[in-house]
Amino acid sequence: MLDWLKTILGDAYTEDIDAKVSAEIGKNFVSKVDFNQVNTAKKKAEDDVKARDQQLEDLKKSTGDVDALKQQITDLQTQNAADKQAHEAELARVRLDNAVEAALATAGAKNVTAAKALLADFLKDAKVADDGTVKGLTAEIETLAKAEGTAFMFEAANTQQPGFKGMTPGNPGGNTPPAGTDTYEARLAEARKTGNTAAAVAIKREAADNGVYLL
Repeated sequence: MLDWLKTILGDAYTEDIDAKVSAEIGKNFVSKVDFNQVNTAKKKAEDDVKARDQQLEDLKKSTGDVDALKQQITDLQTQNAADKQAHEAELARVRLDNAVEAALATAGAKNVTAAKALLADFLKDAKVADDGTVKGLTAEIETLAKAEGTAFMFEAANTQQPGFKGMTPGNPGGNTPPAGTDTYEARLAEARKTGNTAAAVAIKREAADNGVYLL
């Protein structure tokens, strides 16, 4: 837990925001844009809820036409539902952005922003699963890393081994996984199961430093 973040955000603090910021720190930098987007979306949602609650309270105290009051309440409920849906969509977009950027960084993209732009068509219908993964993303990144026109955007070592467990330099077939592979995989599975994105990123980086490349 990032206690300093909780102090800064106060009532706006959530474990979801904490995990996203921790994930960025795990990649050796903090994405200020993503953090601000999450924080702004959260604050706007809370402000909207407070405003709607106050309006409902005012309606309860009103003594006007019953039908008119019912219509106002219906309108407010509809607006609340729309605001909630928009807020959830924004959080989903930020979550997807973070997952893609983490995957590109792990694959050795030299410029994550530029590489991400090439995935625009794929990302139109992409969604983040409960375990933090994006179906088909690894294959898309592999294609970029190996394609003649885009391979230069990735570190040379990663263009030979993205997405393959146990593959190490000098062992292109990956027949014999390095020692500790099972341990890393178990730790990564547990982190994903609990939704701990920061821990998952840290485990993958630790494994890569020891010659173990995890999906």
